This record gives sequence, C-alpha cells and structure tokens, in this order.
Amino acid sequence: MSLGDPRDIVAAKRDGQSLPPSEVEAFVRGYSTGEVSDALAASFLMAALLNGLDDEETLALTSAMIASGRTISFALDRPTVDKHSTGGVADGVTLVFAPLAAALGLAVAKLSGRGLGHTGGTLDKLESIPGLRTDLGPERIERQVAEIGCAVAAQSPDLVPADGALYALRDATATVPSIPLIAASVMSKKLAVGTDLILLDVKAGSGAFMKNTERARDLAGACLRLARASGRKCRVGVTDMSQPLGDAVGNALDIAEAVAILHGDSRGRLRDLAVWFAGRALEALRGEAFDDACSAAEKALEDGSALERFRRMIVAQEGDPAVTDDPGSVLPAAPVVRPLVSDRQGWLAATRADAIGHAAGALGAGRVHQGDPIDPAVGIVVHPKIGDRLEVGDAIGQIHARDEASAERAAHGVLAALDVSEERVEAPELVHDWME
Repeated sequence: MSLGDPRDIVAAKRDGQSLPPSEVEAFVRGYSTGEVSDALAASFLMAALLNGLDDEETLALTSAMIASGRTISFALDRPTVDKHSTGGVADGVTLVFAPLAAALGLAVAKLSGRGLGHTGGTLDKLESIPGLRTDLGPERIERQVAEIGCAVAAQSPDLVPADGALYALRDATATVPSIPLIAASVMSKKLAVGTDLILLDVKAGSGAFMKNTERARDLAGACLRLARASGRKCRVGVTDMSQPLGDAVGNALDIAEAVAILHGDSRGRLRDLAVWFAGRALEALRGEAFDDACSAAEKALEDGSALERFRRMIVAQEGDPAVTDDPGSVLPAAPVVRPLVSDRQGWLAATRADAIGHAAGALGAGRVHQGDPIDPAVGIVVHPKIGDRLEVGDAIGQIHARDEASAERAAHGVLAALDVSEERVEAPELVHDWME
C-alpha cells in the first residue's frame, strides 16, 4: 500500500490501536526511503514501547526490515545452523560452538555485528588474532563453509539496513527495552539468512539485557513465534547470566579461553553450554538423542577435531594459526597484568556480572558508540563461580591493563561485585528453559 500521511500511523499507535500489517510495512519502507523523518519514526518507536505491538504488527515490522535489504542463502551438502546469543558477560559460546558444530557435521555461517558495551563482539574478539579477516563476501563464506564447516564474518551493510537505522534511533531515544522491538531486530537478521535451524540463546540475569527469567522467556517466546510465522525451524534456550559465563572478559582473553576449551584443557559453564547447544543442534537437525549428541560433542572437544576445525577457519580467514597452539605467542598482551586476590573468605553467593563487565569496559575492552576503538589486549579474568569457596589471599584471577592505576580501579570494582556468604551456596542452573 502507499504510505499516505505517516502521522496517522503514529497517532493510531499512540492511541493504543493495532495497526494493519500493510501500514507497518509501509511506514518502515517510508523510513528506509526517507519519506518518514527521524522525528516521526522516534514517535512511532516510543508509542510501540508504551503500548506494545501485537504478533501481527511485530511480524510485519520484521518482514519490512528484511525486505529493506538483500537476503542470503547457502547451497551446502550438510544441515546449516545459525546460533545467536542476546549477549552477556564472558559469553564466548560462539567461538567454541562454531568449530564444534562443524566437527559434528553441521554447517555454521555466522554473520555478526560489532559489539557495544563491556567488550567487543565476536568479530572484535576474532580480529585480535593477527591477520584475521572478517570482511568476507557471501560467495567466499559459502565456499569456506563447504570446505571447513564454519565461518564467522561481518554482517553485510545491505542486510536488513532498516534494522540498523531503527536500532540506532532506538538507542538514541531510550526505546530499546521493548520486547517486540527487540524480537523484530534479532529475528530480522536471522530470517534474512537461509538456514535449516535458528538456535537462540536468550540470556537472563545481572550480566544480560534481560535481568530476570520472566522477561527473557517473554523475549524467547516472541522470537519463536516470529520464526514459526515465517515457516522457519527455531529453538530457544533461556540461559543463566547471573554471573560471567566464562572466566575471561575481554577480547584476546576470550580467544585464549576458547582455545583452552577446544584443546580440552578447560572445563566449566562456558564449555558446558557450548556442548549443550551443540547437542540441541544435532537433536533438531539430525534427530539424534540429546544425551548421545552431547556425548558426541564432548568427544569432538577431547579428540581435537573441534580444535582442528577452528585452526582451519583461522587459516581460511588469513589469521595466524599459531594461536591454536600457543595463544600467548601471537595475541596482543597488556603491559600490566595484576593478580586479583580475594579479600574475604566464605562461599561466593552472588556476582554482579554487569559490574565486572563495566570494569572491563573501563579498561578499554569495549565501546560506547559504533566505531569507537577497542583495546584487544585488556580485560579481566575471574575464576570463581557462585558456590565456590573463597579464602583471604586466594589468587582468583587477573587484571590485564594499560597502567597500574586502571588496574587498581578494575580490581576494586571486581572485588566489590562479589558477595560472599558464611553459608554454603548452590550454583544456579545453567539453563532455565528450552523452547521449541
């Protein structure tokens, strides 16, 4: 339909009316072509935040954002899976999952954006490997995935460009925390790429955007309904982010931790979740029993096959493969590495993951605005998890910084984020919900 007067659409949503899908699509198309001003689009987003969008409106918004750019599909001889996380502190699952899934006979063509917040995104982490490129075109991605099974590359600017423009406006107008708007943003990027399975990891807790499991479940359900309405297979896990998932909060530090897991040398919640998602992918795509699929994933980590896929991916993307043998020999290193020492004794009862993330961001590991530089060498390593015993003087991690003063501030921030109890504390569940 033609757009007409876009103010009428904004007024209807302002007054709590449900919009016909054709009007939502025309409004987004008008914003993409410049017919709708930033002021009107901002008003629409605020009305959507305050009055909500129903499932039909959310689907129309998602479809319109997809239609604003190109779509991508890959002709491969193995099942394809696109895994996406809503993000959290020390969430390096993709770095392990992509080569692990490839070793299990699946194909992972992961298109990522740049991260905002406490650390860079997956692309920034990988680019801490000397020489590694993420600016791969669709044909090169398809060829690499056909040969190796996995590729992690930058999202093309012509993929759902309306989402990029609307997200920037949401960020500028404090309209980000709307579940329909978040779901449309996430799923427009996933649905624009043709895969056999969309696998979503919706985080819940202090280190996530969704601070509680109820809102995380709401977002998971909204994303799942969009996939179903689009005729796509999707599975969603609601997982714990009440504490950092892994130990490393940085960029090069995350790569080193992922390599340790792929070597089979490191265990913990990050490895467990990567195995869990790999098992779910095999279950959905190959019909394997979940426990058997997880056992296969564990074996691929132990026998080196997942590490070998990671090495081949690094070489294919022109990175230094020595990172898979000795990360410290090639990754950028901070000039100051200060031990993090416990100042209390007791059982770790709670970890304010967001505070640890902010401390890493203050060191330079993250960015506030798109295009800001990041420092790949700096960051924080924190080993204890909720339920672990601490003693005064225990070495519980490290601060990697540019100078002693920033290291001191980061150490103070991390220790202040740890709550200790005299009573034994149970570790939180890693997975809160699984939705199909």
